[in-house]
Amino acid sequence: MKVLGTPLQESAASARNSDHQKDLLKEVRKQAAIIMMGGGKDAHAKQHKRGKLSARERIEKLIDPGSYFLEIGLFTAFEMYAEFGGAPSSRTIFGIGIIHGREVVIVANDATVKAGAWFPITAKKNLRAQEISIENRLPIVYLVDSAGVFLPLQSEIFPDKEHFGRIFRNNAVMSSLGIPQIAAIMGPCVAGGAYLPIMSDEAMIVDGTGSVFLAGSHLVKAAIGEEIDNEQLGGATVHCEISGVTDHKMQSDEECLKKIRSIVGKMGSGPIAGFNRVDPVPPKFKPSEIYNVLPADRSKPYDMYEVLARILDGSQIDEYKEGYGKSVITGYARIDGWAVGIVANQRSVVKTKKGEMQVGGVIYSDSADKAARFILNCNQKRIPLVFFQDVTGFMVGSRAEQGGIIKDGAKMVNAVANSVVPKFTFIVGNSYGAGNYAMCGKAYDPRLIFAWPTAQIAVMGGKQASETLLGIKLQQMNKGGKGISTEEQSKLLREIQERYEKETNPYFAASRLWVDGIIDPAETRHVVSRGIAMASRNPEIPRFNPGVIQT
Repeated sequence: MKVLGTPLQESAASARNSDHQKDLLKEVRKQAAIIMMGGGKDAHAKQHKRGKLSARERIEKLIDPGSYFLEIGLFTAFEMYAEFGGAPSSRTIFGIGIIHGREVVIVANDATVKAGAWFPITAKKNLRAQEISIENRLPIVYLVDSAGVFLPLQSEIFPDKEHFGRIFRNNAVMSSLGIPQIAAIMGPCVAGGAYLPIMSDEAMIVDGTGSVFLAGSHLVKAAIGEEIDNEQLGGATVHCEISGVTDHKMQSDEECLKKIRSIVGKMGSGPIAGFNRVDPVPPKFKPSEIYNVLPADRSKPYDMYEVLARILDGSQIDEYKEGYGKSVITGYARIDGWAVGIVANQRSVVKTKKGEMQVGGVIYSDSADKAARFILNCNQKRIPLVFFQDVTGFMVGSRAEQGGIIKDGAKMVNAVANSVVPKFTFIVGNSYGAGNYAMCGKAYDPRLIFAWPTAQIAVMGGKQASETLLGIKLQQMNKGGKGISTEEQSKLLREIQERYEKETNPYFAASRLWVDGIIDPAETRHVVSRGIAMASRNPEIPRFNPGVIQT
């Protein structure tokens, strides 16, 4: 085993790096705290006055005391829907919680914000929750408290394949797969949204606050002239004692959550995937030292081995093809005891055996070839893959093209796309162009994908993109006979760069669920461990069949 890393050397540059990373994390935590307040203190007070817990209080009481809730999509809808007052966390909270020692997907509507109404991105977030449940065969609990679709945006949420209706389709498919689904109606549950809890295996409703109906009292009066209040129309007594639609009548949120815990605690255990795990060993270096390693200036190189030394058990790796394709690091290691295959971009400049220099963060033909072969090996050995992305793309130019970079890149993309073992991706820095694909971006089905605060996701780097966009704009203006001064050009370039920078930062990606969230780099070990633990619940790993490989 190769032992990685060197002791931290105190220096002005190291301190500057650490201060920069801590500032980024401080901003992430500040924004997260605002989002977690949902509709604010007054809205929470109103919820309590009605005898209801907030969504986060419900989750806290549902999971095992002292356990960690791995939240997915906290930054969903960040800075979106401003014209409608915003939608903090898309008005739905979801993640992986532990109930009686078992991983469970939990989805909770946040009624403190516009009564928990669903925006278009809310549907995407709920589909992501169901995707995680299906991929890992995890039970799912829905804590329903929502006024339904946000009507001003109904055309963007209703009819398409990845819209609202797909959720109910998934309810049926998940049931056929044997995935337990439990729903608690803890507030209003209206119209099409009523199908979600009722298509679950078991549904409970809280008396006095929970209600479920296809049409509320106002719509009923408008449609058929019948005058009736919502409680008589679809309250707990109606559905537990007359219609038989719901299975359990609960007197309070607390009683309802205890009932869910009781049911989950009685579920049987099935076979597991059998991924290899031994007793964990901490890294030789503190994970928080990653702050000192990552440069404050993202254009500067750094040694990815030093990052891995602060994540891997014992800071050790069985490196694969160590002397070949050095711009990508591959090897077998352990994280929190779990055996993993590491695929990481090296950001230092490296030299080939022939003495050729290779730029850090770029995938060359040799590194693509090596990575593809290593991914095949991990699939052969049933070892989960962990990707650390800091990639500016594949090498370009006549020499690279004549050397078959497209062929070798296609080989790596094929291996990633057809990989059947669980994959986990962390975007450390750059995630540009086809490099995002080859290093298992969102389109390649990682079980979890998280960004560090230093992440940037784009087709290409900001400088190249801004200059390209400026050139196109100037061409258009010249064709129209408009002249532009050097000063105006500089102003236009700044505007383009500012917009591009905003669209490449991790908040923009997290708001649209291109990543599952933004995490502290020091938490990476914990996220990987939880991810593999949940993935191990699904023993059904398909046969690995990569198809035609470019050679």
